[in-house]
Amino acid sequence: MVNANKVETEDEYIHVRFRDPDQFDEIRTPEWAEDPAHSVSEGSEVRMGQEEGSDDWQVESVLIKKNVGEDKAKDQAEEIVEKIES
Repeated sequence: MVNANKVETEDEYIHVRFRDPDQFDEIRTPEWAEDPAHSVSEGSEVRMGQEEGSDDWQVESVLIKKNVGEDKAKDQAEEIVEKIES
């Protein structure tokens, strides 16, 4: 399981980071990730990154609505990543 390595509150979201965005050549918010994300936390978003020269996409970060609170956001984000990467 991938653990969150940084949790920051920004604007309307709590940004739960799992991997350094600098390691990716491209970062997207794929539509297909909405279902597993929303099944855990309504309104959340998943940002996926692709390393240069790779076909694999990995979760870079998960954005959880700010009203959830940082501790709960971290738990929810880890649950979302577990659903996507398992």
